[in-house]
Amino acid sequence: MERWATFDCYGTLIDWNGGIGRQLERLFGAENVSRLLHGYHELERGYQREHPEAAYREVLTVALVRLAEREGLPLAADEQDALARSLPEWEPFPEVPAALEDARARGWKLAILSNTDRDYIEASLERIGVPFELAIVASEVGSYKPGFKHWEEFEAQTGVPRDRHVHVGASLYHDIAPATRLGLRTVWINRLGEDADPEPDVELHTLTGLGEALDGLA
Repeated sequence: MERWATFDCYGTLIDWNGGIGRQLERLFGAENVSRLLHGYHELERGYQREHPEAAYREVLTVALVRLAEREGLPLAADEQDALARSLPEWEPFPEVPAALEDARARGWKLAILSNTDRDYIEASLERIGVPFELAIVASEVGSYKPGFKHWEEFEAQTGVPRDRHVHVGASLYHDIAPATRLGLRTVWINRLGEDADPEPDVELHTLTGLGEALDGLA
């Protein structure tokens, strides 16, 4: 029987904070990046809750504009879409291709469940360089995680039972918490050294060891 691993992309496979942080540094200076990155994430989540139908490029742009306004920082009109322009260039974490290839070699089918747009995910998967059987994106299901629609659409398309499905993500808020509520087994990629709430089935700090972890769960 097929076994499927679903993945968040940005923060789990692609260096999301690094990509955003480089643009914040370029626009506002290195000394402000840590504080601004925290504020950016807060504003992004808020806009996604307000506008679940919005394209992710709109979310990126509006959240950056709101951040600059809230912090009283100058942001030129032609830089308001700086994050949206830069996303296709964001790089995968270094261990990601080998870990995904190992999972595929063990017989796992791979899918992306991402809070993004189709063109963005295609650009990022090209950078990762490992085939995925399926990618479900927010702009096509009209919802952002932690809503359940990504998982519901995945189940509708694949029919895979939940005991043959493991979800992998770096965000407790966007991925581990909703997947746990749905009764899925989870692998948490704790890249930031956070405390687990809720508890995942497996905690890793990078994708190294992913294949063995998946085999232990299904």
